[in-house]
Amino acid sequence: MSPTAAPAKTISFSATTEVLGDRPILRLPQEASDQLPSRGQVAVSGQVAGADFTTVLEPDGRKGHWISLDDTLWSHLGEAEGTAGDVTVTPSKEWPEVTVPDDLASALEAAGDLDEVWQSLTPMARWEWVRWITATRSADTRARRVDVAISKLENGKRRPCCFDLSSCTDPELSKSGKLIGLT
Repeated sequence: MSPTAAPAKTISFSATTEVLGDRPILRLPQEASDQLPSRGQVAVSGQVAGADFTTVLEPDGRKGHWISLDDTLWSHLGEAEGTAGDVTVTPSKEWPEVTVPDDLASALEAAGDLDEVWQSLTPMARWEWVRWITATRSADTRARRVDVAISKLENGKRRPCCFDLSSCTDPELSKSGKLIGLT
């Protein structure tokens, strides 16, 4: 951090677990989302129910955010929908490494010469590639996006495109870019 840069602000709130489909989440209260630096994905470190975590907050498509609860966080919250927990998040410029889906990993491996290119991308850029590929329910569209990703990477492109990061969210939990269950 440069001497003139202000430290990131820690945001504290209480949230209640929800289960959408079979996925546990915590939806941030609007007041907490309003304090974040972006309406899109935001890398954070934080704590929920006494458990430390690092993740990327997901946009809900309506200027809010939510946290996907992994097994550890879900366990700390008692694995029950409707459980309230105290949460703190601190935005970070350091993005955690993304889990590369099998179809993209296979395509990158088959391309053979993209290992260095992929590793030279910032973690945020790798998140953007994965999000762009996975932000569709259509298997055909997803397959085309994997092919296009390989082509773009081979041609020196470092980002997938300029899609709307604030409404490009997990297709298992969203419809038309908006988190399901929002009224």
